[in-house]
Amino acid sequence: MRKALFIPVILGTSRQGRQSELVARFVVEQVAARDGVETELVDIRTIAIAVDDAGESIKNSQFSATMERADGLIIVVPEYNHGYPGLLKHVLDTCLKEYIHKAVGLCGVSAGAFGGTRVIQNLLPVMRELGLVTTFYDLNFSNVQSLFDEMGHLIDEATQIRRLDRFLDELVWMSTVLRYGRQNPLNAMEE
Repeated sequence: MRKALFIPVILGTSRQGRQSELVARFVVEQVAARDGVETELVDIRTIAIAVDDAGESIKNSQFSATMERADGLIIVVPEYNHGYPGLLKHVLDTCLKEYIHKAVGLCGVSAGAFGGTRVIQNLLPVMRELGLVTTFYDLNFSNVQSLFDEMGHLIDEATQIRRLDRFLDELVWMSTVLRYGRQNPLNAMEE
């Protein structure tokens, strides 16, 4: 029996009243329902991280261990003024080797009509520089303030689940293939 994939979901903002938290919890719920996949929510708001230095010198050991264990990642990130939250970048930059040859799927969240498209565009070169392999299909949550009811449940769950299934199918496939590649490097195959 194959070991389950571990694909944590990173909630990429620390702001109060963040609508992206509802999206992240929905995504975690859907990932957890997949056979052969384990997940957990990584909320950057809860990561103790210094701001008086940078990079690996301020690495949070628990975040680093989670990224090391991960076979792939999902980053749920709101679009703030066409960009991504600085704290997310600060946290991501504390790890490097933990990300190499792992898949990442990006979920953009926006109060506007574009659903975080611009934040995803801005994150793509960052993901590449970190050594992550981005999926071909991104997930966008437009007009997020209208997607959930007062209890935090999706209003049009069927549509969102169809979109999320397509996103997860690709992420799970890429995570599986890349895990195989990390476990079976090419130089081992040449011997």
